[in-house]
Amino acid sequence: MGVIQLPNPFRILCFSFHAILVLLQQSTAERELKFVVVVFRHGDRTPVVNFPTDLHKESEWPQGFGQLTKTGMQQLFELGQYTRERYSNFLNSTYNRKEFYIQSTDYDRTIMSAQSYLSGLFPPSSSQIWNPELLWQPIPVHILQKSTDRRLHFPLPDCPLFDELQNETQTSSEFQNRIQPYMDFLQTVAVNTGLELNHLKILDNFQLWNTYDTLHCEAIHNYTLPVWATKDVIDKLEKLAELSLLSLFGLYKTEEKSRLQGGVLVNVILNSIKQAANSSKQRKMEVYSAHDTTVGALQIALNIFNGKLPPYAACQFFELYQESSGQYSIEMHYRNESSKDPYLLTLPGCTSSCPLEKFAELVSPVITENWSKECGKKDKMKGTMH
Repeated sequence: MGVIQLPNPFRILCFSFHAILVLLQQSTAERELKFVVVVFRHGDRTPVVNFPTDLHKESEWPQGFGQLTKTGMQQLFELGQYTRERYSNFLNSTYNRKEFYIQSTDYDRTIMSAQSYLSGLFPPSSSQIWNPELLWQPIPVHILQKSTDRRLHFPLPDCPLFDELQNETQTSSEFQNRIQPYMDFLQTVAVNTGLELNHLKILDNFQLWNTYDTLHCEAIHNYTLPVWATKDVIDKLEKLAELSLLSLFGLYKTEEKSRLQGGVLVNVILNSIKQAANSSKQRKMEVYSAHDTTVGALQIALNIFNGKLPPYAACQFFELYQESSGQYSIEMHYRNESSKDPYLLTLPGCTSSCPLEKFAELVSPVITENWSKECGKKDKMKGTMH
């Protein structure tokens, strides 16, 4: 019995499908990861402040206000493990100071988060083990002093123009249309918390945001809540805290605000990526341990903000690839929950894998080369880091 021959159209279809698969495999294989920037929020912490009628005092919290908890340590340790797994074929299996660099804001919780992250990312192996009973090694975390931090400590202080933009935001129709439906609710919150309504309704002094945050911390750590702090109340406070973050860095004249705030970090990241693309330096990864305001300001400047408060250990990845053509491209991934893979984000006006030159062109409106000149500088500290 002879071999049955497929009709020519079927053979052509099979050959074409095989050829496409081969081309896709070659394209994937030839694409090479060259550099990664990681920006994350610290892990779970105690409240940063309480409100006048709060049931709980600072002394009731281990180590006091604003401190990383054991849960927070575990969250960042897990993020470090995830980063190790994600880049297992890229990062060196052992810590190499020429390949890796990490910076933190000057807060206990961000420094300790960085240390916890490093424990998961670089557990010592072979020659790096210095104590067989302790699978940990010291890795330097470089601290940005509060007085000089112009890349992670948002909102950046000493900026008269930004203060003016914030004042304009409070009276803008964009803001008023969103805040007005909550005015009766805010009056009730003022009575229940002992805070002043005039402070709560402008949202830019962090009092309402801190009130939500304090109740949130107390709830997840099983502290007794006041009887008025029902789920509906806390849900509304969360929505207002989200509006607070959005109106702080965006909502009104977003581009102008971003040039003075999140765009500063965009510029830092872009310069690092350009340097990685144009030099033969060994550095493969830069990591920044910071706050929800850092992640929020950065994402709002890039117009990729989802409108939600960045949760503990929220992490923004920037990946630089060299394509088979030799050109460079950037991908952005956002990890805001540990049970799911990061979300692939797309810079508006580009593709998810955005050519480096196009990326730089699209973000140029939020970058200033002379922050002090454009912003102006005066001695004024403002804001609370979360």
